[in-house]
Amino acid sequence: MMEADILIVGGRVIDGTGGPWYRADIAIKDGKITAIGKIRGVDAKRVIDANGLMVAPGFIDMHSHSDYTLMVDGRALSKIMQGVTTEVIGNCGSSAAPLMGILRDRGDEESKRYGLKIEWTKMREYMSKLEESGVSLNVAPLVGYANIRIAVLGYDAREPSKREIEEMKTILEEALNDGAFGMSTGLRYDPQSFAKTEEIIELAKTVSENGGIYASHIRDEGDRGLVIEAVEEAIRIGREAKVPVEISHLKILAKPLWDKCDEIIRLIDEAREKGVEVTADQYPYEASGTSLMAWIPKWANEGGREKLIERLRDKDLRGKIKVELYKTMEYRGGAENAIISRFEPDPSIEGYSIKQVSEKLGLSEDETAIRLLEKALEAKSGIGIINFNQKPENLRKIFSKPWVMVGSDGYALSPTGILATGIPHPRSYGTFPRAIAKYVKDERVVTLEECIRKMTSLPANVLGLWSKGLIKVGFDADIVIFDYEKIRDTATYMNPAQYPLGIEYVIVNGKLTVDKGVYTGEKAGKVLRKKRRV
Repeated sequence: MMEADILIVGGRVIDGTGGPWYRADIAIKDGKITAIGKIRGVDAKRVIDANGLMVAPGFIDMHSHSDYTLMVDGRALSKIMQGVTTEVIGNCGSSAAPLMGILRDRGDEESKRYGLKIEWTKMREYMSKLEESGVSLNVAPLVGYANIRIAVLGYDAREPSKREIEEMKTILEEALNDGAFGMSTGLRYDPQSFAKTEEIIELAKTVSENGGIYASHIRDEGDRGLVIEAVEEAIRIGREAKVPVEISHLKILAKPLWDKCDEIIRLIDEAREKGVEVTADQYPYEASGTSLMAWIPKWANEGGREKLIERLRDKDLRGKIKVELYKTMEYRGGAENAIISRFEPDPSIEGYSIKQVSEKLGLSEDETAIRLLEKALEAKSGIGIINFNQKPENLRKIFSKPWVMVGSDGYALSPTGILATGIPHPRSYGTFPRAIAKYVKDERVVTLEECIRKMTSLPANVLGLWSKGLIKVGFDADIVIFDYEKIRDTATYMNPAQYPLGIEYVIVNGKLTVDKGVYTGEKAGKVLRKKRRV
């Protein structure tokens, strides 16, 4: 008699290929899918009746920032409860490792914020520590470009010498050898914004040689009027470095440029036709999440935090920074659409817009913004912002493209404890059920099968996770079982720490991690390591 750890019976299987669903039973043994079909004569430790439910591969979050929060709480409740079984960390050019040079300061800040003890420097050391701490889902790390550049150049706004380029390549290659899946950039953020395209291409060549991907928060998403040029730059990097390009959270967040969406899609379609492997991810929300620090003009950030503080103490420079910061805020929808999601110096203003805070303080909007910035810098913390700045029609256009995946751009959080602080963007709790409810059920942008493909086999193929992303014999038993009639996000902008509806069961590496909508306590996730090309 065949044995199974788990037998799923009677469900409608959406296998991740994009093909139509079919009814089948699924047997799981030792972390793998061992049989699919009409299964009889099985001695199963647990039988799950999936009649009336959908059975799909576990969702893969292509864009996450859980590098430190997973160390704090490996349960990853905000992710596992929405069906995420694998998430990609180290995005936007910022990763938890390597931590070298003055970047150790950031590690110390995260340590203070979360009560963490930073006991690693190299990527392999971080991965081992994360493994030891235990996680409920699988983790695929990228190495952040900021970590590499700061280790060699600090916060200098200059071109690296040939020797410094080689130093950066050495750091990058070591992280890739340790198992990182590629390199990410956040070219909108300082000091990464100081890098010229040619510098990125040189490092991206090393990524290509090691079989990794290049994931990029591109240089502009609209608030500086250069979104077309930013997409063209990402494509150029992919073409010249011969590396797969994954554009992070593809969007246009400035109203004056909303009509450029079709042109961006055309650029990517044409690049793909010419053999440049370009994909993108998207979260299904009209509001973005960022930091007020990202709105500071590039010149003001040169040299790092201490230099910025010095400039703010200079009356003339402070005035110039204030003007440019306010201009960016206006381009992104204005002070009324900039909601403060995290402000450690005074949590009482969290949930209010900068406009509302300015009225409360009796100050102008630009003066309010600059004073909040100064307080955050004094406290060695940041200012989280939820920013309503996207056009719903553009969200639909982008998601309809076959090369677009789902990425939360969020964190693995918990409704209680230290990870419950602030008012985070609801995407950390609701992205994947929301994508199904919004784009399949409500707006009919794609079929359910296509939506599941975007969450499963497409990101698995981009990452080279060749045993994930499909319901297939021999593949890892990462599975989500959901009620299509009920599935929907419940997290809101004002009350984000709410689990979605409709996620009934989640299986990670063959272990039942969510059972009838309740977390079981299992931590069966693995820290994945990219296998290098031979």
